[in-house]
Amino acid sequence: MRETRNVQADAYQLILEAIDTGTYRPGDRLVESELAERFGVSRTPIREALQRLETQSLLARDGRSLIVASLDHNEMAELYVVRAELEALAARLAARHATEEEVRVMRKLIEEDKARLGDPAALARSNRAFHRQVHLASHNRFLVQQLDLVFRSMALMATTSLAIEGRGEVALAEHGRIVDAIAAGDGDAAAASFRAHISNAFETRLTRNAAAYGAGAG
Repeated sequence: MRETRNVQADAYQLILEAIDTGTYRPGDRLVESELAERFGVSRTPIREALQRLETQSLLARDGRSLIVASLDHNEMAELYVVRAELEALAARLAARHATEEEVRVMRKLIEEDKARLGDPAALARSNRAFHRQVHLASHNRFLVQQLDLVFRSMALMATTSLAIEGRGEVALAEHGRIVDAIAAGDGDAAAASFRAHISNAFETRLTRNAAAYGAGAG
């Protein structure tokens, strides 16, 4: 029984990671047989993993098929509101609880990201690592769990705001201000810096979406 549960968990994680990394993007159809062959597992754990992902609204029905879900404008706005508040709380708690080692890791991640500014996909992956480091530094397991759920839904956005010219440099500067506030133990500044960071990311994404819509309409 334990082995069966492990296979089910592995299938779920494999599909989730494929969505998170963009192997499967919003609107892509997921087929049991193809997934089983890709990941080298039987169709039963794949089927159960797909049912679980559908329950979590990461997959949606398109007739008889399952596709990777997408977020409309209102859903995206709602997600950013929740994300901003939860990550601001994580930063506030990190300012109280982060160890010196955790702060050094955050600074190291920012420095390493400077070499990725020309690669939006790589920068997006490392950006998630930075954010998770702040989450973990809050030392609040329940908050980390909720943020994990939020970031799963973030994978349903077809593009990253970091792909927009100039956003990467600005985001790294914002990360630096967040870490400075955490290192100083200033919870108010850490929370405010994180809210500003998320607000700017949201505005950048909205600007890109509006430009894409305008180009399509033309």
